[in-house]
Amino acid sequence: MKKTILVVDDDRLNLMMAQKLLAEDYHVAAVNSGELALHFLEKKQPDLILLDIQMPVMDGFEVMRRLQEDEQWRKISVIFLTADRTEETEETCFKMGAVDYIGKPFVPAIMMQRIHRTLELDGYRRSLEGMVQQQLQRITQLQQDIIFSMANLIESRDGTTGEHVKRTSGYVNLLVEKMQEKGLYQEEMTREYVDYLRKAAPLHDIGKIAIPDAVLQKPGKLTREEYEMIQIHAKEGGRLIRENMSRIAEHEFVDIACDMAACHHEKWAGGGYPEGIKGEEIPLSARILAIADVFDALVSERQYKKGMSLEEAFAIMKEERGKSFEPELLDLFLDAEEDLRHLLKEYTVA
Repeated sequence: MKKTILVVDDDRLNLMMAQKLLAEDYHVAAVNSGELALHFLEKKQPDLILLDIQMPVMDGFEVMRRLQEDEQWRKISVIFLTADRTEETEETCFKMGAVDYIGKPFVPAIMMQRIHRTLELDGYRRSLEGMVQQQLQRITQLQQDIIFSMANLIESRDGTTGEHVKRTSGYVNLLVEKMQEKGLYQEEMTREYVDYLRKAAPLHDIGKIAIPDAVLQKPGKLTREEYEMIQIHAKEGGRLIRENMSRIAEHEFVDIACDMAACHHEKWAGGGYPEGIKGEEIPLSARILAIADVFDALVSERQYKKGMSLEEAFAIMKEERGKSFEPELLDLFLDAEEDLRHLLKEYTVA
């Protein structure tokens, strides 16, 4: 399959010569200005651009600057065409991001060799990038599988059979989607932040590993001392994640995972644990998780209680609006009633 080359030059003879040289081996598109080059790129992305430097209105350097500003265009290899063969111009070409430059007048054999070499190297680069991306996906999936496995093992100790991890993550995903639809916390909710938030959610109760089985699995009411022992899991979870994941995971992921583990029992109006912080002092990730975590605790059957209906859970959570939960986040969650019913049905069938 022939590669496509876009030739940009305000000289008609140069365009004709380039087309004649390249037409046998490549698909050639030719335009005589920088403006037309940008219009072409809006419709189609070539494999290579041959770009004249000295053009009226918009010169080659300005076109190159525009290319570098666009996420997709900057990936296209550019070879500058220039009659100016000074060292200063050559240096500027490479600083602007060009992979090569071809002097005018064209020497056909040299021009073809440089184009062929550039496209060949591009092919190797894309192939390598593809291999790296595949390997990264495998590593990412492995990390996520390990996280779920760890979380499931810990959750199973208190009789939740590990499904709490799956369900809570699902409710977190739903609330995040509703926040994105409304544009809530748009600056904080970057693509990377949301990705880390979703991946970190299963680790929120990892601190339970520090709680004795006798307390975790107690079917009756906890004593005051036992309840205080249970509370240790939040702070302990943050510590475990920080100490054990800092060298194997991205810094931002570790921060978000720590926040979710340590702060998901803090309350919007204060009075939660372990630190008793309130409002926006509580990390956003933990405020999101708190809603998902409590909802699942209410509707799920445990060894010491039966699961509530959706209506019963909603009634209790509404009472905690502005107390345990951030009002705007809770409203978004409760407004997603139909989605929640669908998820509850899905989890019950599973």
